[in-house]
Amino acid sequence: MSKEELIAKARKPGQDAMRLHRFYQGKMETALKCCVRDFDDFAIWYSPGVAEPCRAIHGNRKEVFRYTNKSNFVAVVSDGSRVLGLGDIGPWAAMPVMEGKAMLFKYLGGVDAFPICLDTKDPEEIIRTVKYLQPTFGAINLEDFASPKCFYILDRLREEMNIPVWHDDQQGTAAVTLAALINALRVVNKKIEEVKITLVGAGAANICIARLIMLAGVRPENLLVVDSMGILHKGRTELQKEFKEKWELCLSTNPENKTGGVAEALVGADVLISLSKSGPGIIKKDWIAAMNKDAIVFVCANPVPEIWPWKAREAGARIVCTGRSDFPNQVNNSLVFPGIFRGALDVHARTISDEMCIAAAYELANTARDRGLDAENLLPTMDDWKVVPRIARAVAVKAMEQKFARIELSEEEIYDRAKKIIKRSRNQTEYMMEKGLIPLPEEE
Repeated sequence: MSKEELIAKARKPGQDAMRLHRFYQGKMETALKCCVRDFDDFAIWYSPGVAEPCRAIHGNRKEVFRYTNKSNFVAVVSDGSRVLGLGDIGPWAAMPVMEGKAMLFKYLGGVDAFPICLDTKDPEEIIRTVKYLQPTFGAINLEDFASPKCFYILDRLREEMNIPVWHDDQQGTAAVTLAALINALRVVNKKIEEVKITLVGAGAANICIARLIMLAGVRPENLLVVDSMGILHKGRTELQKEFKEKWELCLSTNPENKTGGVAEALVGADVLISLSKSGPGIIKKDWIAAMNKDAIVFVCANPVPEIWPWKAREAGARIVCTGRSDFPNQVNNSLVFPGIFRGALDVHARTISDEMCIAAAYELANTARDRGLDAENLLPTMDDWKVVPRIARAVAVKAMEQKFARIELSEEEIYDRAKKIIKRSRNQTEYMMEKGLIPLPEEE
């Protein structure tokens, strides 16, 4: 495909989005899940009958999970300070993205998610507002918050709330990257505790990836992290006050205190994980050529990866992953977050731990392995919906093991419940399209 064709292909989703967003005026609406046989049912669903479940919940707060949809409600919260590759565009302009995330939650995971865009960028106001939402929602999804405040907001809310709080830019990206790494290492027959890994970019995603892959077995002494100023090392003392998460990586990785930039950091590396600037040309062919044999390359900037995949392979990369669906090995958060939330919600979990994320990553990786692995097929695709119940089961089991679950279910119950909810959500959408309740746009 020529450069012009690639550019045209990259632009088409945006062109279609302008037309179809205007056509539908958004992507989400509310719908009933209870029957209305006649108007007498209003006395059950509202006054006077509704007073009885209210009294039950007042007597025992845990009953809110039994008598309401709290266990399937998720708030998708953003201040619009770092939306996709657009930067700080504000909460109004963030709405299409948050609606889109809510749509993915519903269609892929059967989760009832609501976009909530906040007209404040003050971390304390955000924390306070999200905590006020706790009675209504079973979990919180933080989305598109700028770094480094996203770390502070997430840490505070996870500590101070008793429902799961998740930042997909951090935890979702880390979990799906770990899944792809697990299978890439299986293909090249290398061990996670032995490989040398270089992370290019030190924003929210890569910092969380570093933490998760070390918890999953990567040795800190085998890890180098490169930001816009070079390799992180103990001499980068300016980060002590400016960016404590980077400073922690300065202390825990790179024991030899290597200095330099990306070129120096990739010499002798087995794996490159880059979440940096949109390319091409950000990662050079000769840098990849300096990596070890059977190199694994993640170039996940959007809309254009840091180096074109074919150029990375020409330079010696055995496996190349990107964030795009038109190349092999797409590393996409949507492969993992619906299942993680499904599993956490179904056992009424109090949090989503790093260990739950690792369990999800291994289940996602094992799903692809069971189907058959090769260098261009590391992960399932989003249309393989049966991945979600498997991830949900793995996450729920880990939540129960760690005593984060409020209820206990068997593995079979978890899987069957997730499968039923997701099928219902998909069938509902397909039925509404079939009946014209969701009109199909005219082709241009």
